[in-house]
Amino acid sequence: MSERINKLFAELKKQQADSCFISSKANVYYLSGYYTDPHERVIGIIVMDGIDPIFLLPKMEEEDARNAGWKHLIVSYYDHENPWHALQVFLKKQEKNPSVMAVEKDHLTIQRYNQLQEVFPEAAYIDATPAIQNLRLIKSKKEHDYLRTAAELADLGVKTGVEALKEGVSELEVVAAIEHTLKKQGIREMSFLTMALFGSKTASPHGNPDKTQLEKNNFVLFDLGVIYQGYCSDITRTVAFGNITDEQKQIYDTVLEAQERAIDASRTGTAVGELDKIARNYITEQGYGDYFTHRLGHGLGIETHEYPSMHSENTLPIEPGMCFTIEPGIYVPNVGGVRIEDMLFTTNYMPLELTKYPKTLQIIS
Repeated sequence: MSERINKLFAELKKQQADSCFISSKANVYYLSGYYTDPHERVIGIIVMDGIDPIFLLPKMEEEDARNAGWKHLIVSYYDHENPWHALQVFLKKQEKNPSVMAVEKDHLTIQRYNQLQEVFPEAAYIDATPAIQNLRLIKSKKEHDYLRTAAELADLGVKTGVEALKEGVSELEVVAAIEHTLKKQGIREMSFLTMALFGSKTASPHGNPDKTQLEKNNFVLFDLGVIYQGYCSDITRTVAFGNITDEQKQIYDTVLEAQERAIDASRTGTAVGELDKIARNYITEQGYGDYFTHRLGHGLGIETHEYPSMHSENTLPIEPGMCFTIEPGIYVPNVGGVRIEDMLFTTNYMPLELTKYPKTLQIIS
């Protein structure tokens, strides 16, 4: 973790920063190895020239942070104490008064920003987000292993969901079956709210499962993922429960072909935006362009949605070690929706598909 902190701080120093305060759950984990949800409490990593990195966190979590591998300074506080005052007292002893502090502008609330200003009234503030996004963009071998295992568990989730399908079962009952199976595998937390949608509800890209019951001759859409060792997976599959219409079959085939074209193009040096255009152009050629209403995908790692955003205007070139989703979709009201999503890990050669649940249209009888 010290190597990651050093790399981040070296990048921030190029922007004239002499300190940084990192407080988002994901970035704290990335830099410290300690995975925690602080709720309303203050937690953060402070890096400054001339002293060891500081972990500011509640007293009750100090031992857990040490056990997770944090070997640097800790400033801890009890719930009745002011964490900012504890930090201020510590830094006064170190005779440290930063002049340019980097913070996560996409995460820091106005309240926390005002509190930081009280501790460091002379400091100017710059954004640390791009530097840490770029650092997290390329995954290590260990991160790849975590993502691969998370993907395998996501495959199991879809398999469980398909096996739970029967006439009259509700969307939430299928969700419960999926999560029950995954918890038996040791999964404590899903990447996001598990989705199982039936019939016309599949035409909503972010629909909400409820007590809707499954009827024959309908699409079923699953979207789910798990968190394994702090890393997220994400998969979407659409299956048919009973017979579907010729138009629904055409929609499915169109989405599958669009996805496979984009995956095949996911090579080193290709701009991220080109992948979106490849899938979108094919869907448009088939007459469904107006029904593909979101970007092609998103980066994946400690967070379900992280850098890069896989939209058509993104000129970022693909590099080995990136992990992202490819998930085209077509959503036609009163007809149904299809989305097929896989996790990709890029290499010097062909991209690796981490999620492997079959994509050939399944007709569940």
